[in-house]
Amino acid sequence: MTPRRLPGALRASIAIATVAAVLATTGCGQVVDAFNGMQRTQDVTPVVPAQTTDEAEEGPEFDSQFTRDGSVSLSTDVADDLEVRLDVWAYEPKRTMEWTPAGEKTFGFAVNVYDHRVDEKAVLTEKRRVYISQIAITSQTSQTSMQTSSPFQYTADPRTLVPTDTLRSDRGLLLNSYQGGLLVPQTTIHQVPDDTYGITLQFAINVAVERNADDDASFEQQTVYQTLPIAIHAPTE
Repeated sequence: MTPRRLPGALRASIAIATVAAVLATTGCGQVVDAFNGMQRTQDVTPVVPAQTTDEAEEGPEFDSQFTRDGSVSLSTDVADDLEVRLDVWAYEPKRTMEWTPAGEKTFGFAVNVYDHRVDEKAVLTEKRRVYISQIAITSQTSQTSMQTSSPFQYTADPRTLVPTDTLRSDRGLLLNSYQGGLLVPQTTIHQVPDDTYGITLQFAINVAVERNADDDASFEQQTVYQTLPIAIHAPTE
């Protein structure tokens, strides 16, 4: 399936790991371990390139997946024609060219699901349901000193982030309901080391996926992994 993107956004690398049960108690340390186990196929630590004198003054390049104005759409197929989409956008500053090591870097994100086998306006019993039970975000800096740090961590049960009347169950929060998916309007990355020129956010999203519409016996557990490299810029004088 061709991934869908917001205008000007690039697709980040995608990997899916199927697990036997909902990882409702997964901690950030386990999320880091899961990403470390994926290193053969997915390098989340960009290498500092060789620089000329002019480039050194500007800082090393970083393969940022954010657009200049800060938005990206990352897509994962969790079944045939069944897509989980993670949208991330810069909230403040809205232009990621203004994201600096010392400044506050606030972004928002949303998780939604799309069953492309049926019309978008189809009733829920015709769609394959997807529940989200946890979302965790870890981070890793890229620094000119070749050191790394993890300045940002986020873990939440989506059922605690939305109104109590949203559709939910023991499997988690229902993503493909008429009320929409999961929306986190803003969360903030605070100060990072002064020599940081990039930060890579690592998302782990625990979902229960229905293989056949309106079939409670067909649910399977998965963890959707996404990475999002974001450039950090030297402050302008």
